[in-house]
Amino acid sequence: MSEKYLVIGETRDGSLRNATFEAIAAARKINSDAEIVGVVCGDEDLSEQAKEMIYYGADKVITIKHDNLKTYTSEGFGQAIMTIINEENPAGIVMGHTSIGKDLTPKLASKLGTGLISDAVDIETGNGKVEFIRPIYSGKAFERKITTSGLTFVTIRPNNIPSLERDEARSGDVTTKEIDITDIRTIVKEVIRKASEGVDLSEANVIVAGGRGVKSEEGFKPLQELADVLGGAVGASRGACDAEYCDYSLQIGQTGKVVTPDLYIAVGISGAIQHLAGMSNSKVIVAINKDPEANIFNVADYGIVGDLFEVIPVLIEEIKKIK
Repeated sequence: MSEKYLVIGETRDGSLRNATFEAIAAARKINSDAEIVGVVCGDEDLSEQAKEMIYYGADKVITIKHDNLKTYTSEGFGQAIMTIINEENPAGIVMGHTSIGKDLTPKLASKLGTGLISDAVDIETGNGKVEFIRPIYSGKAFERKITTSGLTFVTIRPNNIPSLERDEARSGDVTTKEIDITDIRTIVKEVIRKASEGVDLSEANVIVAGGRGVKSEEGFKPLQELADVLGGAVGASRGACDAEYCDYSLQIGQTGKVVTPDLYIAVGISGAIQHLAGMSNSKVIVAINKDPEANIFNVADYGIVGDLFEVIPVLIEEIKKIK
């Protein structure tokens, strides 16, 4: 009998997040012959989300529907998923290294009495072992970790392991479990999102980030326009957040979000080490700054020395022409 890997799905506004599909691909990378079992929680019918997990590589999906799973709480989701883990007895568990993943997986690992490899950016197999590569020291170095005993429990940093090709011809079993979710001590009355609508920052392929050089809240408007043209999201340095140019939910860096988009455009950002820790692993980095000595140019693939309020409108117009 082949090994079984459990992938914990994550939804937002009724749709599965890309991190879910990347987690399926990661599970397949760990063991290409394993049975991939998806699990997704909510308070409504989740059959469409289950089908999507199958289209992206899951072999079967278990959905858990309960009123106490409408909004994420570690207690509710922990109870639901622990029940499935005990029933399925997987060889491994995979989830995205998202805000929910970072909260839920340590709780599960503690209950299971097992280790947790968090924030993996790559998986390498060979010589009968599986190595997980994860950044350390704010991205300045990488370490390789292996599981020596027990189940393999890992979270995957978004935008690092590409999801498999979506295939609507794939089929698999979808089952709904009735699990009694009780003793919920945390009650979420309302969820208020301060981040701008549109592309999720942690999963965006293109990010336009502003720093103190943007000068004001008004200065972020051209950045938003550039992000919209590129189909991306807007981020910020801590300096811009501290200056109240934007909300802290947009902060990228050591004390904010860690992102790895295909394209990162740093606008008016000096390049403090704390900010670099959150974006230096981006695939292509473009820096726009009027100071030619700014540290951001040391990590940038392309640099533009100039006034961002002159450069950004030109970039927007040129990109619109190309599109």
